[in-house]
Amino acid sequence: MTKNEKALPNTTVQRTGGAYVDAGGVRTYYEVHGSGDPLVLLHGGFCPVETFDGLTPGLAEQYTVYTPERRGHGRTADVEGPITYAAMAADTIAFLDAVGVSEAHLVGWSDGAIVALLVARARRDLARKVVMIGQPVNFDGLPGEMRETLSHGLTKQMLPPMLEPLYAAISPDGPQHFDVVAEKLFALYRIEPDIELSELAAVSVPTLVMIGDGDLCTVEHAEAVRQALINAHLAVVPGASHALPMEKPALTTAIILDFLAG
Repeated sequence: MTKNEKALPNTTVQRTGGAYVDAGGVRTYYEVHGSGDPLVLLHGGFCPVETFDGLTPGLAEQYTVYTPERRGHGRTADVEGPITYAAMAADTIAFLDAVGVSEAHLVGWSDGAIVALLVARARRDLARKVVMIGQPVNFDGLPGEMRETLSHGLTKQMLPPMLEPLYAAISPDGPQHFDVVAEKLFALYRIEPDIELSELAAVSVPTLVMIGDGDLCTVEHAEAVRQALINAHLAVVPGASHALPMEKPALTTAIILDFLAG
């Protein structure tokens, strides 16, 4: 996520019905909204489920929407060891098994897009369709200025200012642990994601690659990802940044629903 992202949207989503489940040893917070076929929303780095509040109501009109918070995010406590995409994908698979979801649409934003992709690659049976929002699969997909920023290292000052106080308000680890999680994620972003385009042929589920035209993923890379996947579509939303689901929630929801119904 980048500093130009907006504050949390003002929505009517209620934090009712939240629960915890043991997902492979991680006490995972999640919410369930709506009814219908299962759909799992996978949030971005540093983000709690509140950042999906612009999407959840519209998606919940047609689907049972699960919104788990991953290790070290939101109301789910951090655990020993690094935060990696492989670990978060394994946690997500464990979560789906724990709540009894045998197949679901996976909609991931930013880090969540990589998690969705890895789940679909590892467990084809779990993923019905995948939506990847705003995320390159390797560093070649980043705009030049972001690659330059990463080469010098990320700092807390580069994050959207709303993230740290939100973490402090809801994390079971307490506000002081934000620095620990930040260092774990910064360590992750120095080396990942690092998926070769040729590896995407292993993902056979229908996939939508969606980005803003001012996103952290270039249009050229998004098109290369689409071509590398066996069955994929590309949607480029004009006038949107990496904060696409928060900037244009109604349009993002409409595009997702159209793809899933397709």
